[in-house]
Amino acid sequence: MSGMEKKEDKGTRGQGDKGEKAYSYVHMRVLTHPFMKNLHLSGRGSRGKFLMRYMKKWFWLVLLLLVTIVAVVLTSTFIEQHRESVFYSIRVRNPFSTNEDTKTLGREDAQIMRPKDTETENSSPVFLRPRIPASLQVSADKLFAHVLRLNFTRHTPAERSRTRAYITTELKKMGWKPQLEKFQDGVNIFAEKPGTDKDAGAILVGAHYDTVYISPGADDNASGVAVVLEIARLFGPRPTSKTLQLAFFDKEEAGLLGSKAFVTNKKHLENLQGVIVMDMVGYACHTPLCQKYPTSLPMTPPSDKGDFLAVIGDTEHFSLLNAFQNSQMLPAISLNKESTGETVLPSVLTLPIFLKGLLTPDTLRSDHAPFWYQGVGAVLVTDTANLRTPHYHQPSDVPATIDREFFTGAAQVVVNATNSLLENRNSLDSPASTSSKSS
Repeated sequence: MSGMEKKEDKGTRGQGDKGEKAYSYVHMRVLTHPFMKNLHLSGRGSRGKFLMRYMKKWFWLVLLLLVTIVAVVLTSTFIEQHRESVFYSIRVRNPFSTNEDTKTLGREDAQIMRPKDTETENSSPVFLRPRIPASLQVSADKLFAHVLRLNFTRHTPAERSRTRAYITTELKKMGWKPQLEKFQDGVNIFAEKPGTDKDAGAILVGAHYDTVYISPGADDNASGVAVVLEIARLFGPRPTSKTLQLAFFDKEEAGLLGSKAFVTNKKHLENLQGVIVMDMVGYACHTPLCQKYPTSLPMTPPSDKGDFLAVIGDTEHFSLLNAFQNSQMLPAISLNKESTGETVLPSVLTLPIFLKGLLTPDTLRSDHAPFWYQGVGAVLVTDTANLRTPHYHQPSDVPATIDREFFTGAAQVVVNATNSLLENRNSLDSPASTSSKSS
């Protein structure tokens, strides 16, 4: 063998040795992997159990993925099919003056109209009953006065105590008997007016009264507190079939602590048919693209302007959402305007949420959420918070930023819906209330 042949033979053996070493290293790494160790080093029984556990893990992951896809598709399909039924606009011609009585109301007609892009020249007016009596007309002046008097940060214990003093004083002036309910981190305020039918259940209307530490919270949430106080004024002397309950929650900004404490008291859930929670109902924007939408909600935006009121409820309690749809079929009376022109209530966008918000966490950011997880129907009424207003949790959230007309109209919508629910003698099919009755 020549010298060249020997050199080539030596090189070939060297490459072979390197290949064998590489193979041995890879083989060793494979065999020492935890998965392969269980396969190779265990007996048949152990190997079978391991494979079963491994397969079960992937089975549940795949199942969860499929459920998520189905839920998203169903939500998209539902909203697409019901798009027209969840977005309403109402115009009232020749609004009534504040001093007109219920008989005068009977001479006027309300015209229901769809948003401008769906209106047709040949569409005929739709006239609906029943009327909202003049005694349930909201006062823009009283609403805004509450916001002005709450124009301070409501974060420290002293500030929140000052807020409670104001709320309880106002309730007592209107004949209510508020109760302070202490929990570990704060104090809720609760009051109720019994209904004429003891078996009809109760409707709770609530809002949180605290703020973040840097904001006076005119919209978040003096606006919601003001509407609850206005409901107390309007319904205090008015007999209703269902019991009306009022709640002012503390420590919402700290993680819904007040409402979470509230629902742990089982007495509060007895015969509770439904809950209306207001969180920011005073801000509107009227320029294109000022309204944003969460990406987690598979929906077609109704408008690029922030001039509508959003009502969010779970799909297990459609009757609450329907009350707000129907509130748009009732006339706002005059909204305290002297003119005889055309008054427009804010449009209402109702959003039915599947699986109690599990797949849409943006819908769980306020005090309605603890009620959902107790099986009680609840809706959140909101101007959509930081999806619309630039003043969210800012020092600039002051009374001057409140859209007075939108705020007054939003309050009237809530009053209309509350009246509808209180006068409905039928059960709203709340699981919690049903179980309470049976127990």
